[in-house]
Amino acid sequence: MLVFSALVNVIWKGLGSLAASLATEEIQFAIRLSFFTSITSTLICILFAVPVAYGLERLNIPGHRFISVILEVPLSLPPIVCGVALLLLLGNTEAGRALAEHGLKFVFSVKGIILAQFFIITPYMIRVLKSTMADISPRLEFVARTLGCSQWQAFTRVTLPLARNGIIAGLVICWARAMGEFGCSLMLAGATRMKTETLPIALFLNMSVGNLEMAMASATCLIIISLVALLLFELLGSAILQSSERI
Repeated sequence: MLVFSALVNVIWKGLGSLAASLATEEIQFAIRLSFFTSITSTLICILFAVPVAYGLERLNIPGHRFISVILEVPLSLPPIVCGVALLLLLGNTEAGRALAEHGLKFVFSVKGIILAQFFIITPYMIRVLKSTMADISPRLEFVARTLGCSQWQAFTRVTLPLARNGIIAGLVICWARAMGEFGCSLMLAGATRMKTETLPIALFLNMSVGNLEMAMASATCLIIISLVALLLFELLGSAILQSSERI
């Protein structure tokens, strides 16, 4: 009830200034950048997480438990610590300079926001997909193999379609998490107005200077996005449960 009351209070105060704030160039830039970076990082995440989750769940990889723990370390760390780790790795170091020479400059750039979001959301996606893969009977793949499919064909024609709802649910929840990412992005990409200003950064910057109307507008946008994402996640969760029961 306390959380609900606090959110309603923010929305109530933010709705009044939302229309006017949405017309400002700063909020429009923050919304565009938030959508661009979150969608990009989520798409990269799914391309990485699907084979990793499948390999950890289905293949007999040596040290798979240790690999799982390493991949899920960001879940147990504050995002700002993750940002410091990335900054120390990709800042003024040999690795950072080498990547910058090839056009991959992550510090104080949009690329840094995408990397920070990817770093934070990937463990969530892997955990969701591992759970999804575990609910799909491996016997279905074995049957496909006996009918002449290769392992790749069995994966793409049997496992991947059955994991569709889990993949979509992971996409929704990870995209919402990427939209709200703040600490890691702040440390790696900085908080530069109209350059690396996502919605959470816009909220931070406007609160810092006492511009409550713009801050509340940013907060309201984030709350609405989160509520929509959670609703979709719940609907997809029900679909996943029904699919697993049929399997």
